Amino acid sequence: MNWGLVVLLTAAISTILIIIQRTEARRRRAVTWFMLLFFPVIVWFTSRRDGWGELILALVISLLFSFLFWVLIGRYNPVGSSDDIRVLGLDD
Repeated sequence: MNWGLVVLLTAAISTILIIIQRTEARRRRAVTWFMLLFFPVIVWFTSRRDGWGELILALVISLLFSFLFWVLIGRYNPVGSSDDIRVLGLDD
């Protein structure tokens, strides 16, 4: 098992999942489609190195990381709306 490949794939997949998770609800569909464009690149990269076992292990670890991120941070700090953003210093 190539542990360097597992770490690389875990970081890539976890980043994609957490970005999708922390996106504003109105834009989540567009961001999900954009992030899914990277998945064929990940599959191609894995197939070139014949690392299907590493991909499955990285996917499981990434799902676990994403779930833990949601449990520890996401539930208590929900994603805000862009309508709630206030810029300091404006006379509105």
